[in-house]
Amino acid sequence: MASTACHSCKFDVDGLLNHLISADAALVRLDERLWKSPIQEGFLERFHFLDACASLWIDGELVHLEDLVLHDVSQDSRTPSHELTIASDVLRQRRRIAGNKIDWALTASGITSLRGKSLAEDTPRLELKSLVLDDDREQDDLDSSIAAIDALLTKSESVLHDIRFAKPPAKENLIYDEDWDEEERLSEWLQIVSKNAHYPALLQCVIALDSWGTLQVFQHGGWLGRLLAASLLRQRQLVTGPHLPALNLSLKFVSREDRTARDTNVRLRNLLGGIRAMAEFGLKEHDRLSLAHQMMSRHLVGRRSSSRLPQLINLVLSKPIVSTDMVARQLRITQRAALRLIEELNLREVTGRGRFRAWGIL
Repeated sequence: MASTACHSCKFDVDGLLNHLISADAALVRLDERLWKSPIQEGFLERFHFLDACASLWIDGELVHLEDLVLHDVSQDSRTPSHELTIASDVLRQRRRIAGNKIDWALTASGITSLRGKSLAEDTPRLELKSLVLDDDREQDDLDSSIAAIDALLTKSESVLHDIRFAKPPAKENLIYDEDWDEEERLSEWLQIVSKNAHYPALLQCVIALDSWGTLQVFQHGGWLGRLLAASLLRQRQLVTGPHLPALNLSLKFVSREDRTARDTNVRLRNLLGGIRAMAEFGLKEHDRLSLAHQMMSRHLVGRRSSSRLPQLINLVLSKPIVSTDMVARQLRITQRAALRLIEELNLREVTGRGRFRAWGIL
């Protein structure tokens, strides 16, 4: 019976084999379904939202999917809560991981960037106007322009120097434990990932996911580890194309008691069961959206090539809900025209409000 060490615990590979095969088969089916799917982009965008909301749910907070969608396009119906802001961060970082190279997130620069703002994000951009000169422009104008550019470059170098060598702000003692060494814990987690690199991709993923929760790497922002584990699976799983697994959503299918069981084998088995449930849910969601896409595409018959209806269909598939403001901005039309297009697609009104109305596919 094969067993190995995992963050000071033992786990039984043979005992996990059936669960590993079952979860892996479900993921493969989902990946194959998405590989050449016409609604792939919309499906993946929807899963970004679902995974961000699930991340807060795992941490004991509730964020409504509709609120996150509206907040993402700066159309909040009320003042954003602290939980909604965190969910927005999870959504943004998940998109960054999915949009970068598959091995980016687990590199030193990737982890540093995901933990906080990168140097490039903090560096002011130089917006220099064209210096094309007319024949009758005087030399003084050229000298003054060059002097202005030199002054701007000098100021930028000063800002860069301050960013590189400034000391990080002191952490609040009431919020952060001074004895909590995040760097050491992160290093230990990366060592665990490296030591188990010879195992199948899905097994590496659940080990990384479980060890992150056991080590409690970060005092705050523990959701980042779940995104890194998802990135690890996408990096090592050869059949996975553009699909960044929604591990937060998979954890939502597992009860808290099962996720925190004393036995490592039980925890890993339950995590594999959650991933299988997430993949099966994804298959059902894909079939539902695919059917909706076929039904909405019927409205395109006989349409002019300049019609905005195809763009609206793509928007509806990629967002759990859409509002008239969202449609008007995305399609660059008036709100009245947006409402008319929404009515043509026979979308279902999902909010039941007189104001801040929204529509979606149910």
